[in-house]
Parts: sequence; structure tokens; C-alpha cells
Amino acid sequence: MSTIDTGSSSAPTAQKSRSYGGQRRTRLRNTLFAVWGTLVFLFLFTPIAVIVAYSFNSGRVLARWSGFGFGAYVNAVNNDVIVSSVVTSLQAAVGAALLSTILGTLGGIALARVRGGTWWAVALTGVLVFTLVTPEIVDGIAFLPWFVTLGVDAGLTPFSNGLVRLIVSHAMFSMAIVTFIIRARMAGVDTSLEEAAGDLGASPWQAFRDVTLPIATPGVLAGALMSFTLSLDNTILSSFVQQPGYTPWPVYIFASVRVALRPEVAAMSTIMLLLTLFALAVVGYVLRRSGSSSTEIIKTMAG
Repeated sequence: MSTIDTGSSSAPTAQKSRSYGGQRRTRLRNTLFAVWGTLVFLFLFTPIAVIVAYSFNSGRVLARWSGFGFGAYVNAVNNDVIVSSVVTSLQAAVGAALLSTILGTLGGIALARVRGGTWWAVALTGVLVFTLVTPEIVDGIAFLPWFVTLGVDAGLTPFSNGLVRLIVSHAMFSMAIVTFIIRARMAGVDTSLEEAAGDLGASPWQAFRDVTLPIATPGVLAGALMSFTLSLDNTILSSFVQQPGYTPWPVYIFASVRVALRPEVAAMSTIMLLLTLFALAVVGYVLRRSGSSSTEIIKTMAG
């Protein structure tokens, strides 16, 4: 009897020991993940914090701290070259976002609705994938003579405009991303919703406007944000297709690096960062008003 009692009493003890050991391993794993996540965030955002901090540098060179002040912001706003490059970047980003979002939305919905294996859908997907994997320097080398041919030889004067060149070249790359975002958004949507709208007397345009487009709106916003952001920091393509008078902000910064970065560059970069955060906040507000949950809003922001 004593042997049986000893065995029965040791079993719960062993289970408690294993349970305690499992909890310790879980806590240790969670702690390591938290530390690793913190290090990753510090690695990603410390350079941004440094630029923001040095935008208040009152010195003449960015890398040498001379004191706290707002002179860099005043000088940046009063510098016509800096303001012109920022305005050019914003105009190109908005234009590229509009163009790529319109074309990408139509392409994404078409790919989501078509039956698998259709030749044109396979061909379009292949072209879009090829666009994404092609190095930007190759795109820039290809775009430059193409714009010259269209604008000069063919007499299509809009393609001789520097801003049009920036919008078209940036939208070409972003359109592929927007298309895939919209396709992923619409792939699981039941087509019977649109059919029901048609049965109730809605025209194809009304069904698209009142049923399809509201469903695709989170993907449309995500694609537009992604296109806007990619256009803002596009340096390689812009370096090839830009023209005098239409120098975008990244190209201006790249040219400034060859000499010495001034605090004005950090100040204007901080302003553009705030504008980007404001755009994200507006999109989040719109999605919140539309009834989207926090998880859905984060997924939309992440594309």
C-alpha cells in the first residue's frame, strides 16, 4: 500500500514540475521575442529620430551639432530650390498615385474576376511580375530614350515635360503593386453580390459603384498610399527621367550628399515625414468612419 501511495503522490508533482518548466520556457521565449522586436524597431527608427533631432541644428553642416534652433526650418522654407524640388516630388507622387490606383484597381478587379488559366490573365500577371523584378536602373535606361522618341521624334509634347515623365515612370512601377493588392482584396469576394445588384435593376456601372468599389476601397487606399510613398523616395528612375526645373526631392538630396548635407535638408525631410504621417492618419480616420476594425486598418496601412 505504501508503494502505491508513493507513486500516486509523485505523479502530480511531476506534472507540476513539467508545467512550471513549460511556463518558464514560454516566458523566456516571449522575453527574447520582445527584446528582438525592440532591437529591430530601434534599428529601423533610430536613423529617422537622428534626422529629426538634427533638423534643429543651428549650424551650417548637418553632421556637426552647433546648438538648438529653428533656423534650418526657416532657411528651408525660404530656399526656392528646396521648395521647388519638394513641390515637384509631391506633384509627381500625387499624379503617380492617381494614375497607378485607377489602372491598378481596374486590373486587380479584372484579375480577381477572371477564371484561372485564361491566357490574357496569365500574360498580364507575368508582365506585372516582370515589372516588379526588373532593376530600376534598367527601367531608367529604357524610359529615357522612349520619352525622347515620344516627345521629340513623335511630336507628343506632353512626354517632353519633366513632371509628366516622372508621373508616368513612377506609376509604371506602382501600378503592378496596386494591381496585386486589389486582386488579393477582391479574390475572396462573392460575385453573387454583384449579380444580386443586377437582379434588383442596377446597371453594371451602378453595381460597380455601389457594391464592388466599396468592398475594394481598403485595398484602393492601401495601393494609393503605397504608390505615393514609393514615388516620394524614388531616386534611380527620377535621376534618369528628370529634366531641368523638375528635380524631385530625392535627386536633390543625392546631389547634396556629394558636397555636404545641410540642416535644411533634415528640416524639410522632417516636414515631409509629418505630411506622410498626416496622410496615414487621414486614411485611418476614413477607414474608422467606414466601420473597419483596428486590425483591418493596420492591414490596409501595410498593404
